[in-house]
Amino acid sequence: MNKNESIVAVYTSHTAAEAAVKELQQSGFDMKKLSIVGRDYHTDEHVVGYYNAGDRMKYWGKQGAFWGGLWGVLFGSAFFWIPGLGPLLVAGPLVSLIVGALEGAVVVGGVSAIGAGLYSLGIPKDSILNCETAIKTGKFLLIAHGSPEETVRAKEIINHTGPEKVEHHQ
Repeated sequence: MNKNESIVAVYTSHTAAEAAVKELQQSGFDMKKLSIVGRDYHTDEHVVGYYNAGDRMKYWGKQGAFWGGLWGVLFGSAFFWIPGLGPLLVAGPLVSLIVGALEGAVVVGGVSAIGAGLYSLGIPKDSILNCETAIKTGKFLLIAHGSPEETVRAKEIINHTGPEKVEHHQ
């Protein structure tokens, strides 16, 4: 991605991540440049399902409203089972980067398919490992990418939404 930069924000809850997406959307940030990643929790108490409806994936279960709302705003959605990370739900352009990494057998030493997708956005390997650790502990990643001007603006908005951590990758 030529001259694009990325902002990676870590949120401790899906509600905080969703609030950040809404803030970015209301500010006019291009939703085609925004991705979110989080673990999917399967329990016996909550039946979970996925299906495709046109170009949108539908979800029901414990966090159905959260993911369903995001998939209505962000472009691209997928469910992945990643060894070491478990079941993940991903929305946004990161989906196509992960699929491209899987189909092209892109190997970035020691990182998962999610890591390969993040690497494609210009995120360095040490930060990818931090991202994977955050996902493993049940946190949510919000990734905004674009021109230097777009990412500076996204970072300003994201900083006001209470993320646990924000990294700017140039």
